[in-house]
Amino acid sequence: MIFHPVLVVFLGAGLGGVVRHLVNLTIPRLLGVGFPFATLFINVTGSLLMGLIMGYFAFKDGESWTQSMRLFLTTGVLGGYTTFSTFSLDFFFLMERGDSGLALLYAAASVVFGFLGVFAGIWLVRTLT
Repeated sequence: MIFHPVLVVFLGAGLGGVVRHLVNLTIPRLLGVGFPFATLFINVTGSLLMGLIMGYFAFKDGESWTQSMRLFLTTGVLGGYTTFSTFSLDFFFLMERGDSGLALLYAAASVVFGFLGVFAGIWLVRTLT
């Protein structure tokens, strides 16, 4: 049975979000709250899972997986769990095709503009309220 891609991503993202929430509840209880261990764990494990899944699709058994199953796992589950995994995959693809300068620019821009976006959003809310 084939499902609409938006529904597949929606269901996967819900599952990934729930797992992320459970990790966010569990890790601080185990390791404390002085360092963002949960976020670090989520970003690293999400990136590892993205590599494992995409490597499997590319090198092992990609033909037997439907596009719906791929969307559910990558854009859905891992997208709900962490978008850092997609960022890491994009960086890898830029490096793999030999665009190391562009990859480093992408990484730096993502971090700098991501931070600036958070700061700008908080500043706007503080200023306007």
